[in-house]
Parts: sequence; structure tokens; C-alpha cells
Amino acid sequence: MSASYRFAVNVLPKPGILDPQGRAVESSLGHLGIAGVSAVRVGRRIELAVEAADEAAARAIVDRLATELLSNPLIEASSVELLMATSSTSSESSTSGGGASR
Repeated sequence: MSASYRFAVNVLPKPGILDPQGRAVESSLGHLGIAGVSAVRVGRRIELAVEAADEAAARAIVDRLATELLSNPLIEASSVELLMATSSTSSESSTSGGGASR
């Protein structure tokens, strides 16, 4: 039996790496009258579904994607977040929203 797992991969520039988008956002805060916000970092979020026998197997696939395809490990840090796991059995495949959040 396999299950479908939804993950999010968050990618940000590593600390110390120039982040021009983060710097632009931070410099615009004063024009909006917003104070007290600093250390702005801008990254990206990728959400995906993986069919696998278990969560560990699915996470291994996503970890590999995060480091080999979705980020540049020299200048970016990535983190993986499990969003949902759903069974792929035939009786549950016809129901909507049959997953459990973790």
C-alpha cells in the first residue's frame, strides 16, 4: 500500500549571502510607515506531492530534490515540511479531503 505525502520545500539565501530582494523590501518599509522590522530575507516555497510506501521514503525523495534540484546548496539553505499524508487505497481515493495534517 502506498500513500501520497504533500511537502513544502522552503528555500532561503544562507546567512551572509547577499539578498537584494530582502534588502529592497527592508528599505521600502520606511516608506510604508512600518518600523521595527529587520533582517528581511526573501526566498521561495515549492509544494509537491510524493507517492511512496511510507513517510520516510517520501521525505528521502523530497530531501534529495531540495538539495539537488530546488536549491543551490552553496548559497541557499532549504528546509522540508510535511503538509499532509493521504492513503492511496481505492476506497479512499474517491473521497475528498481524506488526509490528516501533521
